[in-house]
Amino acid sequence: MKVILQQDVKGIGKKGEIKDVSEGHARNYLFPRKLAIEANQGNMKTHSAQEKSKEKKAQQEVDAAKALAAKLEQEKISIKAKAGEGGRLFGAVTSKQIAEALTKKKYKVDKRKIQLDEPIRSLGVTQVPLKLHAEVTATLHVHVVEEK
Repeated sequence: MKVILQQDVKGIGKKGEIKDVSEGHARNYLFPRKLAIEANQGNMKTHSAQEKSKEKKAQQEVDAAKALAAKLEQEKISIKAKAGEGGRLFGAVTSKQIAEALTKKKYKVDKRKIQLDEPIRSLGVTQVPLKLHAEVTATLHVHVVEEK
């Protein structure tokens, strides 16, 4: 019997997959627990419509991330920090400070999306990668200037 899984089921498959299971397993376990529905013609149409909707939404997210990446590539964020001799900072510039600077410029970027291996500890321009989506990565120019 073919069923459409409504949730992840261990040993059978993931949500949204169409699987072939024994009739007894489907009627006695999957259907009563609402883990699956029968893969009849009406349910198959609904399932395909939902899949198309998910794909369209995912594509819109990718497009929005690419648009944001294009804007961020043009931006140059300037952060002031106290520094000593030779351009060494007292402390460091973290991803949280970069996220706050982006918020001031009206960009909403979560600090966890800023791929900073280690905090910036020197003056000057640093290229900081931003992982905006699984498929989209942007490079932000962060200019650390000395606070007078």
